[in-house]
Amino acid sequence: MVIILLILLIFIAILLFRTVRFVPLDEGEYDEFHIELDEEGILARFTDMIRCRTVSYQDTSLEDKEEFEKFRRLLVERYPRVNSTCELHQLGRTGLLYHWKGKSSDKPVVFMAHYDVVPVEEDKWDKEPFSGIVEDGIIWGRGTLDTKGTLCGIMEAAEKLITDGFVPENDIYLSFSGDEETIGPSAGTIVSFLKEKGIRPAMVLDEGGAIVQGVVPGVADKCALIGTGEKGKIHLRLSTQGQGGHASSPPPISPVGRLARSVVNIENKPFKFHISEPVEEMFDTLGRHSSFSMRLVFANLRIFGPILNLLAKKSGGELNALFRTTIAFTKMKASDAINVFPPYASIEGDIRVMEGDSPDSILEDLKRKIGDDKVEVELLDAIPVKPFSPTRTEGWDMLKTSIKEVWGDVLVSPYLMIACSDSRHFTEISDNVYRFSAMELTNEERKLIHGNNERIPVDKLLKIVKFYINLMSKF
Repeated sequence: MVIILLILLIFIAILLFRTVRFVPLDEGEYDEFHIELDEEGILARFTDMIRCRTVSYQDTSLEDKEEFEKFRRLLVERYPRVNSTCELHQLGRTGLLYHWKGKSSDKPVVFMAHYDVVPVEEDKWDKEPFSGIVEDGIIWGRGTLDTKGTLCGIMEAAEKLITDGFVPENDIYLSFSGDEETIGPSAGTIVSFLKEKGIRPAMVLDEGGAIVQGVVPGVADKCALIGTGEKGKIHLRLSTQGQGGHASSPPPISPVGRLARSVVNIENKPFKFHISEPVEEMFDTLGRHSSFSMRLVFANLRIFGPILNLLAKKSGGELNALFRTTIAFTKMKASDAINVFPPYASIEGDIRVMEGDSPDSILEDLKRKIGDDKVEVELLDAIPVKPFSPTRTEGWDMLKTSIKEVWGDVLVSPYLMIACSDSRHFTEISDNVYRFSAMELTNEERKLIHGNNERIPVDKLLKIVKFYINLMSKF
């Protein structure tokens, strides 16, 4: 008994020792970045972008191609310095690639955004979603956050720097696609073009994490989350065949019931808990700034993993998605008539794949959870997990410095992006692919992305421009 107690005391002492040593690292000091901006002009050009109805669909015949062309013409007309200085390549269906030649081609840099947007339910908006209305310092419209705001910031920064006579030390590429929301091919076409020319970017920056608050338990500071990796994606379909017939004489279990039981079985047994490298780095960075109780957890992450697992399962949402492969069932199909059993029923789901899982392992796991050989499981499409990017690089340091010089005292941390982005294609030609949406977002604003009443404050748009001017000038 004494030996057991002694071992327990030693164990507790080790935990506390590691916690006490788990303190914030020296961040250094950063000067605030100041620059005069043409605020009225930026606002006018940005609202013109919002007025372009560049809504993308899986069925491209539904798209208004003239609206996409209108947006591309707008970039040429509104940014004359960029278009006279940079070589423009129109690639694939919607890809745009500007090449801004620098003093050297050894360490090229790529800045990315997309100009397509998701559909809207106009009757559920308080303001017309494509009017570019500005009221009380707020810009309303689809795409203000995702990602025409970023694209505007990139173009405004390049136009400003070129006008001021700046020549970058390294080649800069501005890469835009118009089919990101539908996981389209344009970004991949741009990468193929660069690969054929032997271009390997020293850094790539696309949409991703943002400056947020309250997303990590115990951390009260504002955090700039930079995605150093992202999860993979699988399109899943469960289906079952039946006899069909009149609903007045139902079988013991209907096709819909069989599928519903399968869904419940899957949702009741989440995929395995796993701490990926970006998440481990995030907790190592941000956990040092947390409350003592949470520092105890983050300093001894491997030991307290089971507690995090339980917390993540219970809370769901983003926290849970950081630790495991997730599945969201989103689409169902059965009978078209209320009194007819369907001979075929299906339900489709969106799987976001964690590092370590594969399509084959996921398929095997799902079949085991369902436990019904009358339910067919099909993986219709798959995007594998791409390599993660390191943080001890020159590009990372420049990115971190620019964030602190524009937004001040924020914590800059790696992060695992739980959604997919066009940047996944660039991992084929660059080891340093980062995902950061250059804006400070409240919890309410984050929910507006892909939602109703999407909008951005004018001052946040201007900070996006300042950030890209600052960062571009370092290259």
